[in-house]
Amino acid sequence: MLILFAAGLLFWSSIGALLSTLPLYIEDLGGSKQQVGIVMASFAVGLLIFRPQLGELADRRSRKIVLIIGASVAAIAPLGYQIFTSIPGLIALRAFHGISIAAFTTAYAALVSDIAPAENRGEVLGYMTLTGATGLALGPAIGTYIQENASYTLLFNTTAILGLLSLLFVLPIENFPVSQDLSEDNGAESIWQIYKSPRVRVPALTMLLIGLAVGTLNTFIPLFIKSIHVNFDCGLFYTIAAVSSLVSRFFTSSGSDRIGRGIFVTLGLIAYTLSMLLLWQANNDFSFVMSAILEGAGGGTFLSTMDVVIADRSLPQERGRIFALCVVGFDLGIAIAGPLGGSIAEQVGYHNMFGIAGALTFSGVIIFLTLSSKTLINSLQFAIGRGDDDFAYRDVQKAPLFDPQENYPVLSTTGIAAE
Repeated sequence: MLILFAAGLLFWSSIGALLSTLPLYIEDLGGSKQQVGIVMASFAVGLLIFRPQLGELADRRSRKIVLIIGASVAAIAPLGYQIFTSIPGLIALRAFHGISIAAFTTAYAALVSDIAPAENRGEVLGYMTLTGATGLALGPAIGTYIQENASYTLLFNTTAILGLLSLLFVLPIENFPVSQDLSEDNGAESIWQIYKSPRVRVPALTMLLIGLAVGTLNTFIPLFIKSIHVNFDCGLFYTIAAVSSLVSRFFTSSGSDRIGRGIFVTLGLIAYTLSMLLLWQANNDFSFVMSAILEGAGGGTFLSTMDVVIADRSLPQERGRIFALCVVGFDLGIAIAGPLGGSIAEQVGYHNMFGIAGALTFSGVIIFLTLSSKTLINSLQFAIGRGDDDFAYRDVQKAPLFDPQENYPVLSTTGIAAE
């Protein structure tokens, strides 16, 4: 577990180092607001195209193979930013870079869910996904410091080295294959059949809406701060958000096991909405600090708890695929957010762009309150922590998929979802 945690921390530090610096790099190369949005959003193209296939590969072969793919791309892609300096070249490279997250996050979440016992799955997943929060706190601070005090060349080399170190930590991880018994039913349903199921549809839809907001924020915060001439370090925004996410996960992780998943998903959606509305009215340092705190808290509650909800709603032999298909909603949101946000910013300005993002996340609150379970009443009860998840599997996953000591499958595939 510690080796896996270290691999995740290095991976996210590599990704985070470019969040606050790449938009400025693209602008320095002569890119317009819309071109910045398109290049940044191209990251999600790799996610959208490859995540479903990588999820299926994680189920059919092993989680480790997909982890290796993700870490390898994270080590290679940053070197290309020094070579491909045209907008079309950067779009293609950014799309390739997106494969790293498609692979690494899908396999990482599936592997941790496999190992974690069902009774404290929220706690284990919450602590193991601290890698994202911590890496996204360290990465932007490292990236901004290098960009301001050294050069873009050193920045890109550093992010590549972090990706390489992540790969070196992945290699010693035990290669737990999913047995034929566990994988024989995998792929029996088409993608659209899976999306028709409310156990997948509502998580994917709320992830889409949050992806739109997060993609808008990640792409345009550096340029927004610069445009209104506020003396606030954009790297600090990401660092505050990541620290807030880290802190919130300590409360969310064990809390979702004791209180229920739904209340934390709802609180996360509300936090995202308040963060966007603060940016809508932002004109001073305090507004950005509070928005960063709320955005981080939203990620620490919504994203980490939704991982657990997806794990609860999936069988081991399909878990990689279900994770991939739910999270692809988040990817699609990020893909749309860049060019769409750039167009909106050109027409109505950055402030109103974030106001629209806040309206989208608020619609996510309404959707989850009303559609998260089989009936309206059950949905409301689940969403406020007063009821169970109708779509969670009850009689399966009472033990981890792999015995941590013996390294072989110990979980049967029998079990029926709660009616």
